[in-house]
Amino acid sequence: MEFFTLAKERYSCRKFSDKPVEDEKLKKILNAGRIAPTAKNAQPVKVWAIRSEDALAKVKASTPFQWMHNASAIIVVGGKTEGAFVRPSDNRNFEDVDASIVATHIMLAIHDLGLGSTWVGLFDVPKIKEAFPDMKDYDLVAMFPIGYPADDAEPSERHPLRKDESEFVNYI
Repeated sequence: MEFFTLAKERYSCRKFSDKPVEDEKLKKILNAGRIAPTAKNAQPVKVWAIRSEDALAKVKASTPFQWMHNASAIIVVGGKTEGAFVRPSDNRNFEDVDASIVATHIMLAIHDLGLGSTWVGLFDVPKIKEAFPDMKDYDLVAMFPIGYPADDAEPSERHPLRKDESEFVNYI
């Protein structure tokens, strides 16, 4: 798909069919995240692909969104401060930026492959880290429930709303 078409057509899908996500598509999505650029190519990011029924139940229990319960896979993205690029002028650590870049690649790849998802940030981080101890050292920035959009899935009414260029861009 052409990038600007992809960027415009992608929407937060909150209604999935019962069709499971194929392993090949999940691998492509994960690879899109793996090849994403990071500051100084430090790659201080970890991605978890949640597929088993037990693991899916633990993740779904950490968020108030009932529509996630029909997702056949969930990807969690986290960044780690250790090893991330730190900007010398103000000591700002870029682990969250790098994790967000990886998450954006994942989000766009999901749509490009004909699947639906949404970037979920509202979840119980301590509960997730308790359920999955290998996530404890990471700043969890995104969760992506993945599935095939249901036949009646559609973007929210707010999807097409965008600021005018004059509000968004400042030419200097």
